[in-house]
This record gives sequence, C-alpha cells and structure tokens, in this order.
Amino acid sequence: MTDAAPGEILFERRGALGLVTLNRPKALNALSLGMIRAMHAQLEAWEKDPEVTRVAVRGTGGRAFCAGGDIRRIYDHARAGDEHALYAMWQAEYHLVAYAARFPKPYLSLIDGIVMGGGVGISVHGDVRIASERYAFAMPEVGIGFIPDVGTTHLLPRLPGWTGTYLALTGARIGPGDAMTAGLATHHAPAADFDAILDGLAGGGDIAELLAARSAPVPATGPLVAERGLIDDCFSAESVTDILGRLDVAASAHSSFAAETAALLRTRSPTSLCLAREQMRRGPGLSLPEAILTEYRLVTRIMKGHDFYEGVRAVLVDKDNAPRWWPATLDAVDPAVIAAAFGPADQAEPSFA
Repeated sequence: MTDAAPGEILFERRGALGLVTLNRPKALNALSLGMIRAMHAQLEAWEKDPEVTRVAVRGTGGRAFCAGGDIRRIYDHARAGDEHALYAMWQAEYHLVAYAARFPKPYLSLIDGIVMGGGVGISVHGDVRIASERYAFAMPEVGIGFIPDVGTTHLLPRLPGWTGTYLALTGARIGPGDAMTAGLATHHAPAADFDAILDGLAGGGDIAELLAARSAPVPATGPLVAERGLIDDCFSAESVTDILGRLDVAASAHSSFAAETAALLRTRSPTSLCLAREQMRRGPGLSLPEAILTEYRLVTRIMKGHDFYEGVRAVLVDKDNAPRWWPATLDAVDPAVIAAAFGPADQAEPSFA
C-alpha cells in the first residue's frame, strides 16, 4: 500500500495550527507507508503556508501516541522478497524523521500513551514534547533482532550520563517523570488538557506562555533516576560482555535492579546488542542526518540477516516469545561483522540532510 487508508491519518487546519492526528488506535497508531508519505507531504504544504505558524501531532485512543512503524508489514515484504517495498518503507520513514527534525516552524507532539520506534522519530526531534500521565517511552528494537533507529543513534548518547545506552540496550520502558528528567519530554500535562492546549495553539498566541500556563509539575520519577549511579557505572563499560559483568557484580551485592537488567539483556539478540553498543559509541560524533544514514546502512545489513525475522516471528507472528538468535551468544558475535555493518551500504544511499 502506498497511499494512506481512509481515516488512518487526519490533517486539520485550526486557525494558526496544522494538526496531524494518527488514527489507527487498534494498531497503536503504527505508521504505514501511506501514513508516512501523507504526513511528509502535508508538512511540506504547511511549511509553505504562511497562515500555519505551528504544527502539532497527536494520536487517538489513549493507549499509544504511536508504537512505531508497521513492523509486521515490513516483515511480510521481506518474506515475499519485495525489496522495493521493503526499502521504500525504511527510506520514507527516515526521510520523514529527518524532515520533522528540521521543520522550520514550531513542531509540537502531544504524547498520550506508548511512544516507541517511529513514534519516537516523529516526536522527539521536535521543539516540544508534551507527556501525559500515561506516557511510556521505549526503544525496544533489540528484542526483535533490530536496532534503535529513527535518529536515536544521535539522540540517546546525548542523554544524561549513560542513561541513553541503558535505554538502547535494554529497551526498557520509562514513564513521564524519567522522560522529563532525561530531556526526552519537555512538558507534562494531563491528557484531559490536550484539547485545551490545541485550542490555545490554534489561537496563534505565544507558545511558551501557553505551555507554562497549562503544564503540570514533573511527575514522580522511576528507575532511570533512582538507579542513575548504577546505570552509569555499568553501562559505561566498553563492551556488552563487560556491561553484563558489572551488572552481575552489582546483582551479587543484592541489587535487584541490576539482576533484573542483566536478565533482560540476556533475552535480547546478541548481534543487536553489539550493534546498539557501537551505535552509542559512534553517536556523539554524528549529526542527526549522519546518524540516520548510519541507521539506514545497518538496516540494509539486518534485512539480509537472521535475527530480525526470528525476532518478529517470536514476538508478532507466532507470539511464543522464544526467539532463537543466531549467533546465540555474545562470545559468538564476530566483531569484524559488527564493524563492517557500519560501512557504506551495498546499494545507492539516500541523503537525509
């Protein structure tokens, strides 16, 4: 499908505001190729429209702002051998993320519920990210044999301390308090106030003043703040093996957080963990367009590998949650293969600048 299905993404002019509504609540507002292309085209139109002075993005249903790209559809394209459709999806999503990040007018996201994958990509690089009480951020790609993408190679290493590396390697979910403290969200407001915020934006007034009047205090924080010292100590290690070693030492000293984190890491794809650790090492030296290009290069290798298909099978197709990774252990992952995955793609590369 190259066009958005009727009603799955909605565009509305409200006074000075251009409003994007992701409207696939049963699919947690996951992005189809049609939605991605339609949103990109509409943003370009609003950029040229002098009557639109700001843009906002929201999702429907209350369960999710956007749970990411339509991974099951990507899996089906790959299994059918349809490389054209497969790479059209990745390129379109990454181009949209890059464009949203450089959009010249104020770009706001009202995030109620889950925000993962592509949902992070179309929100976190914008000017304002308003988190509701149901906000839940995660980049859980290592759990399906993939990598944190949509510009998070640039974003996550720039979070305080080693919290970004922790989020990349574990795929852990955090709430609004931790997100506000880390800088992933810029404001907090109850979901019940989102309509009033949109009305204020439509009126064309000062955005900072509107948000100051409508924002609620930072909510209670969670493990990202409470365990910051342990996270920094463990996730600053050079390799995934060393990270696990430090976590095991902390677990032996009766840290339940360290024990749970180590156990979680051991369920993830060893290859994905090694790729993600290398992303976090390289990310501080990359611009956002360079980071997205790096992710695209990794995608071209992952789509020819084993773990992505096995991970999607285990989580989304058969739902047995028992992936059989290959290689099965960190020791068996070839460092040369990891390094080579970051080299130029074997096919023509798009520009995300």
